[in-house]
Amino acid sequence: MTIPRARSFAQVDVFSTSPCQGNPVAVVLDGSDLTDEEMQRLANWTNLSETTFVLPPTTPEADYRLRIFTPQGELPFAGHPTLGSARAWLDDGGTPHHADRIVQECGAGLVGVRRGDGTLSFAAPPLVRGGALDSEYLNQIVAAFGITRDRVLAHQWVDNGPGWAVIQLATADEVLALEPDLSLIPTAMVGAIGAYPDGSDHDFEMRAFAPRCGVAEDPVCGSVNASVGQWLTATGAAPAAYRVSQGARLGRSGTIEITADADGTVWVSGAATTYIRGTITL
Repeated sequence: MTIPRARSFAQVDVFSTSPCQGNPVAVVLDGSDLTDEEMQRLANWTNLSETTFVLPPTTPEADYRLRIFTPQGELPFAGHPTLGSARAWLDDGGTPHHADRIVQECGAGLVGVRRGDGTLSFAAPPLVRGGALDSEYLNQIVAAFGITRDRVLAHQWVDNGPGWAVIQLATADEVLALEPDLSLIPTAMVGAIGAYPDGSDHDFEMRAFAPRCGVAEDPVCGSVNASVGQWLTATGAAPAAYRVSQGARLGRSGTIEITADADGTVWVSGAATTYIRGTITL
């Protein structure tokens, strides 16, 4: 068992410019010598969507290594923890190898993070699973969402590590109206996206449900928006740059900016603000 000591700690709000309206992530800025069990125990205690631990990198290309835990297990990658941890690391005095970007090492490999004017952006990692959902699983999701199958415009595995599957509905209002019975899909990681009318502040509304990780609804989710961005921009179902709203049903006001480069790289951008900084004894 690790001998407890004070470690730098931060809590960062991600994907909102309004105070405490995004998705918070807890960041332990020195995770050295903590055991897996100790990391998991803290993640369960914070009861946030994710808690992260910054460690020395194992490859010279990376600025740091990140481990990401939900209340119930470890993830190879997650989006808002990537941006929030990068912000906490910079605020703690971290200096990247390159002035214009940070390179994070995690279970999904190396993830680039760009520094912008008041925002951070990560490059969506490659999908580990894609393609349409099988009929049986789609039927389970439809039943859990309390809708009929003809309401689903499209569906896709958009798994970049956590295990996401997503359905597309016709409108943002339909997404906001969902009242899912997650007991019908207890091991799911599933999202729903629908479009706003032309001229709206946002192009799409997203919701993400993660009962498998012990998170009924994630307030604002970077990983699912990243993989959905890869899907929609590649198929032409969305333009190369668009804005997503998420979190309204939980009293949040998250905004995610999606941009696809000419080479197909999808960037996920948003605000990240440190609201708690101090030490934690672990």
